[in-house]
Amino acid sequence: MLELSSAELSRWVASYLWVLFRIASVLMTMPVFGTQLVPTRIRLYFALALTLLVAPQIPEVPTLDALSLSTWVIIAEQILIGAAMGFSLQLLFQVHVLAGQIVAMQMGLGFASMNDPSMGISVAVVAQVFTMLVTLLFLAMNGHLVVVEVLVESFTTLPIGETLAVTDFEALVYRFSWVMASAILIGLPAITALLIVNLSFGVMMRAAPQLNIFSIGFPLTLVFGLFILWVLLSNVLGQYQELAANALVWLRALVRAG
Repeated sequence: MLELSSAELSRWVASYLWVLFRIASVLMTMPVFGTQLVPTRIRLYFALALTLLVAPQIPEVPTLDALSLSTWVIIAEQILIGAAMGFSLQLLFQVHVLAGQIVAMQMGLGFASMNDPSMGISVAVVAQVFTMLVTLLFLAMNGHLVVVEVLVESFTTLPIGETLAVTDFEALVYRFSWVMASAILIGLPAITALLIVNLSFGVMMRAAPQLNIFSIGFPLTLVFGLFILWVLLSNVLGQYQELAANALVWLRALVRAG
């Protein structure tokens, strides 16, 4: 009859449970898989499957009492590491959402909003178009596979039980300003073109005050905005590749993977 001591049972549970906490935290916060479009049960099943594959291949985990304070500290560290990895990937998507919001406000579509099923909030239609486009590019370029690779590698570069320092997350904290700057750079061509259109309408109104510029300015601005948006989408792939490369480099730096 198979008999397991309390120490062996505690170590066996810890070797899988701590890995599960990190993997589940990433899947619950990362784009695409961490949205409301994917049921929580599916994410949990996927996390369990990855845990069963990854746990036997990682370095040896420390043996601790299951009810000790150190165990709860390690669990909190795994959740924090996984959430930070998922949040760093969310920045890549929020850059394009913010760019869509800026372009929508400039072209007069800021009031046209729709429910975002992935986040459960209302966003501008242009921002939703950017979100769907980035999601398709992320999946088409195997971004989800790269994330899984970095996640598995993180158990070697950032092993379970190692004490974390504040500097482990400073690379992520310093990226907040990058989100706004990148969003403005994406929407800068459209912002500049629409600014020129609005200035032209201002000159027309100054030269001929009797013209009702509001009745003709809004539809023309909307038409020009849609045309500019169509031209802007032709360069989305190049911008996405650069931003995605930076985001994945930061993700690897966050887990000390180089």
